[in-house]
Amino acid sequence: CVTADVQAACRDTAVTQELLKEGFHRDLLVKVELGEEAGGCAVAARLRLPPGIYVDPYELAALQRHNLTKAALSPGVIDVEAPEYLAGGLVLLLFLEPDGRCSRCFGAALPAHARYQRPAEGTGQGSLLLGSPEVLLCCCHGHLSAECWEPAEVDTPCSSDSTGPCQWHSTKHRPAYEESVLRVPVGLREHSSLVCALTLLTTGLCSGLILAAACKYGHFS
Repeated sequence: CVTADVQAACRDTAVTQELLKEGFHRDLLVKVELGEEAGGCAVAARLRLPPGIYVDPYELAALQRHNLTKAALSPGVIDVEAPEYLAGGLVLLLFLEPDGRCSRCFGAALPAHARYQRPAEGTGQGSLLLGSPEVLLCCCHGHLSAECWEPAEVDTPCSSDSTGPCQWHSTKHRPAYEESVLRVPVGLREHSSLVCALTLLTTGLCSGLILAAACKYGHFS
């Protein structure tokens, strides 16, 4: 962090987010345009992910080892195999990188995954609402306008090389944004009986083949 006096016009802060690709495995892209330049400040987006969306902590750790992204997850332990109705929400703090073409623009992307949902009636598609990110600024030894920014409760340091505590701030005014809707394929509830019958039949057939092979070729003492 660099010493800076930053007067942020938070009323003009704009936030956009996109879900790239299709299906269960997406890329979440977040872009922020501040009202004025924020030289010397760390910029981050805090996202509250619903139970149906998660970030793989092992995948995130691999990306951070290669300096491809920087983020913090809460809670840190995540069951990536849990379905949507048994999972909890997540809080993601995504550090944004400056855009070389725009001095007030920042952005970052990372992989996000959808969880399996319960079967639905009459439609083979489920939807998940992804709320707007919260814009956060951290300016070590700097000053933010009290009319625009207020202290935020964030335990993560401003950067990996920070030597002292730094206070994160969030905008007092609601930024301009559009909520994103993630649509994923789901099963049909009217097919439940057929799926169960085929699953039991397949399981029984495979178990019988394994038992037959064990009896024919196995050596029993």
